Amino acid sequence: MSGYQVLREDIEVDGRRIETVRYIGSRQSTIVMLHEGLGSVSTWKDFPERVSTATRCDVLVYSRYGHGNSERLAEKRAVDFMHHEAWVVLPELLKRFAIRSPILLGHSDGASIALIYAGTAKEKPAGLILEAPHVLVEEMTVASIAAIGTAYKAGDLQTKFARHHAHADEMFWGWNDAWLDPQFRDWNIEEYLGAIPCPILVIQGEQDEYGSGAQIRAIEAAASQTESLLLANCGHAPHRDQPERTLDAIVKFVSTLSKRTD
Repeated sequence: MSGYQVLREDIEVDGRRIETVRYIGSRQSTIVMLHEGLGSVSTWKDFPERVSTATRCDVLVYSRYGHGNSERLAEKRAVDFMHHEAWVVLPELLKRFAIRSPILLGHSDGASIALIYAGTAKEKPAGLILEAPHVLVEEMTVASIAAIGTAYKAGDLQTKFARHHAHADEMFWGWNDAWLDPQFRDWNIEEYLGAIPCPILVIQGEQDEYGSGAQIRAIEAAASQTESLLLANCGHAPHRDQPERTLDAIVKFVSTLSKRTD
């Protein structure tokens, strides 16, 4: 990337070793990317670089504890793991890199973490870009997570995830077991949505197998500043299924944020 530094660094956050990658170009805004429940730095592939180039923003991407090349998950995931990430890990990470008023770009569980943070943190983000966010638990979500657990046991997915996670089994079952825990049926973050003051862009695929339009409607009902984009021929990962349309929407949204601060 011309004019950029790509910095790869393992740091300690919340007492755990965390894998980070930064795209640095001395820009005023920083986009912090929060991966999906089975994601990592590498599952984003070249999308962080494309986002940084297209928006002319710095980008920070990291693998959460237990994911990617971060420290191995050593215990059962708690059902409030996304709250812990939003309340403990993300604030410490932002402080570690001296990032103020970030734009949070989250996918799936990462989008939920961004919402919790934005609705509760003292220092609010400049904007939220949410791919396929979860704000409540739907039966279709639980069914899809149970189905991917069955597929993982068959073996093919183990090889796939091992390419992106140093400890794939611990990562996968930590996430799968948490979501399928009976206590998780009551998980709901709608209470935080009304306290989010910043602009929000929600991007969701029409064929998303992990969430319906109910997720978008809940956000729109609580936060009138929400802009929504529903993509045809797109499943749970808009940046993979419809990368050009997703990137175009992100660029336009970030440009709008820049005009608000000029």
